[in-house]
Amino acid sequence: MKLSAPYKLNEIASLIKAEFVGNPDFLITGINEIHMVEAGDLTFVDHPKYYKKALTSKATTIIINAKVDCPENKALLFCEDPFEAYVSLVRKFRGFKPSASAISPTAQIGEGTVIQSGAFVGNLVKIGKNCIIHANVSIYDHTEIGDNVIIHSGTVIGADAYYFQRKPQGYRKMESCGKVVISDNVEIGALCAIDKGVSGDTFIGKGTKFDNQVQIGHDTRIGENCLIGSQSAVAGVTIVEDDVIIWAKVSVNKDLIVGKGAVILATSGVDKNLDGNKVYFGIPADEARKKWKEIAYTKQLPDFMEDAYKKSKK
Repeated sequence: MKLSAPYKLNEIASLIKAEFVGNPDFLITGINEIHMVEAGDLTFVDHPKYYKKALTSKATTIIINAKVDCPENKALLFCEDPFEAYVSLVRKFRGFKPSASAISPTAQIGEGTVIQSGAFVGNLVKIGKNCIIHANVSIYDHTEIGDNVIIHSGTVIGADAYYFQRKPQGYRKMESCGKVVISDNVEIGALCAIDKGVSGDTFIGKGTKFDNQVQIGHDTRIGENCLIGSQSAVAGVTIVEDDVIIWAKVSVNKDLIVGKGAVILATSGVDKNLDGNKVYFGIPADEARKKWKEIAYTKQLPDFMEDAYKKSKK
């Protein structure tokens, strides 16, 4: 998430009550969790296992719970609980703001767009031209929707990321400050859910079509002209490249890449990266012809075992 205006290091330190190392006037232009950082961003780290990753990342300001040497051209903020400090900044810069109307007065609605009764459009939402938003659709704050988009009833766009930190006392919520971006000519079926990014964007490419009851996790990028069948789920931080077809009841694990033109047949489970322009099937998903051979061989196992048993008795 980019800040609306840069903040100085000493200003952020004051907000989270942290000591700092670096020029007090060092500028912070964004807040991002580690998977999304770029120059100017602030991120956090609270476990020694990930110190090096954070300190050598593109982030230029790091909230950390250990007194370590500050890398060149960066700044450090020291505090006991970096997670809570980071979340407090998210709440400050993009906390929840209620809307008293079905369509927020801060929303921008393009010419020719129709919003049916019962739909909700949140704060600072942008919807392009000639869209149809059907009844009982909920579009959360900061969502961006292109032209000629159709969203069917009961769909929720921009709910919080499913992202929690586990502690002995329970789970702590990682507050989301990202958004959902939907490109032109997309159609989203009924009862779908597309979660906002934790700090970046969840993105749906041009011309992509969803069936009903599709779930897309946080920070996932769906390419152009993809088809995703009913009851499929794509977990967070996954990349589905252009022209991919995912048929019904497919599950795709997090942090994966599905290559351009891949086809995943119904009821498959994807647990690794898939190359493009191939057909996949099964749990775990593999090339369909290979998987079908495995199934055929498996069916022959009872006869094989029976023959082996008979031979052992002779």
